Amino acid sequence: MPARSRRWHGAGMGDVERNQVSRRALLAGAGAVAGAGWAAGTPGPAAGAGPPAFGPVRIRPGDPRYESLLRGNNFRFAGRPDEIRVVASTDQVVRAVADAVRAGRRVAVRSGGHCFENFTADPAVRTLLDVSPMDAVGYDAGMRAFAVQPGATLGQVYRTLFQGWGVTIPGGGCPGVGAGGHFAGGGYGPLSRRYGSVVDHLYAVEVVVVDRDGTARAVVATREPDDPHRDLWWAHTGGGGGNFGVVTRYWLRTPGATGDPSRLLPASPQRMLESVVALPWEGTGEPAFGTLVRNFGRWHEQHSAPGVPAADLYGLFLLSHRSAGYVTLVAQIDADRPGADGLVTDFESVVTAGAGVAPIFTARRTMPWLHRMTWPGTGESGDAATRRYKIKAGYLRRSPADRQIAAVHRHLTNDTGGPDSGMLLIGYGGQVRAVPPGDTAIAQRDVVMKAVYQTTWADEADDAARLSWIRAFYRDVYADTGGVPVPGDVDDGSYINYPDADLADPRWNTSGVPAHTLYYKDNYPRLQRVKARWDPRGVFRHALSVEPPA
Repeated sequence: MPARSRRWHGAGMGDVERNQVSRRALLAGAGAVAGAGWAAGTPGPAAGAGPPAFGPVRIRPGDPRYESLLRGNNFRFAGRPDEIRVVASTDQVVRAVADAVRAGRRVAVRSGGHCFENFTADPAVRTLLDVSPMDAVGYDAGMRAFAVQPGATLGQVYRTLFQGWGVTIPGGGCPGVGAGGHFAGGGYGPLSRRYGSVVDHLYAVEVVVVDRDGTARAVVATREPDDPHRDLWWAHTGGGGGNFGVVTRYWLRTPGATGDPSRLLPASPQRMLESVVALPWEGTGEPAFGTLVRNFGRWHEQHSAPGVPAADLYGLFLLSHRSAGYVTLVAQIDADRPGADGLVTDFESVVTAGAGVAPIFTARRTMPWLHRMTWPGTGESGDAATRRYKIKAGYLRRSPADRQIAAVHRHLTNDTGGPDSGMLLIGYGGQVRAVPPGDTAIAQRDVVMKAVYQTTWADEADDAARLSWIRAFYRDVYADTGGVPVPGDVDDGSYINYPDADLADPRWNTSGVPAHTLYYKDNYPRLQRVKARWDPRGVFRHALSVEPPA
């Protein structure tokens, strides 16, 4: 594909159609990755600054605030807990957890509320612990690391780190996501091919745990080899939220980094170059579609080793349902990287080669990095007032198999999907692959892409139809392995921050491979041992939680 000028282009469309395509294509490029993490936030106070502003606040049914605080990001789920405890400090968390244990109430924790399943809205949950007021971000000189509380949104984290020190972390692109769950599950985003996962920079974690006798207490665990609590740190490098305790603080510092704070995390880019290419469904048959998908996959097979120049490029392929009218290819890169523009052009040329599909919309522009990473109004699925969605996912070690691509095409062109449904291929690998699978709880290190299957709707009456569509879609893609991405030559399980309770349901997982293997592979037994040590009473649990050894 030839290089494009840095203006918006439209081909063969009227003004209304062009505006619709440009807006939706831009949103796709700006972060329509459901849950991979893009809404704006203001910085919290410096880490450890002063007493909490308020709290704890206990809200029960009948309180005028109760209904407003029940739902997270996915409006499919709303529990009816006996109380919502809003907390603003570690001490308040300790007391709230102790109260719940003493009263025999099941407890769940919510920070940003972006969990894809009903882990915090399960009817069995009687105490919902809301840690969103715990949103401080700052530098902790005593730890020589940056401290982030779990209620801080990614937007707050990026803005504070950038404003204060010019550094960043390779987290997700949705600024509204809370750090609490995002970090514990591993965390990744547009800079991960360059800098690895978020937890590759995690130095320490503070967790409120419950001992066998029911005592709640706060524990600090670091990655230091001689730390007796190091196993608890390790469990939070990809073990997922809600498994071992309540995280009340993370500390971040890149391994081996020394010097002043501006050298302790990756330097933030100053500007970002983004390119968006919309390709029409009209006239794109299965052969051309397959060519595009294979090209995208093969590019990542060839350019995902740690340290290769192309690892600086973050590519996404949003394969919307045919009713949307087009699919969208996105490339993002540090604009000040030498040769950035040419690398984007080469990427687009490789992906579109041989498909014979002319774009209906192209865009390439450069913008300030901070603006990009805190752009409000993007990265959220569906209507903000009535958002309902189902997300499924899988890792890819190489391009999807031809049979899988045919299944994707079949479901994206049937009559039961909708314009807000589809599949997203996300570039991964690069520096992520430099870390051995046992060094963190993230076992899937030898992968080059993530696949996300999503459908979003507004009306509760459509729940059954939308769930049926996406479940059939996912099952057919993985039909050769029991309806799920069993680790093998092509697939490599799934990502715990994209939790999907169907993987633990024998109606949808007929592979004989349990969900915990799909998420954690060979790291699961070690996670079980951590669970047995730090949550011996099983206080923290959900539909996909780590279970202690039998």
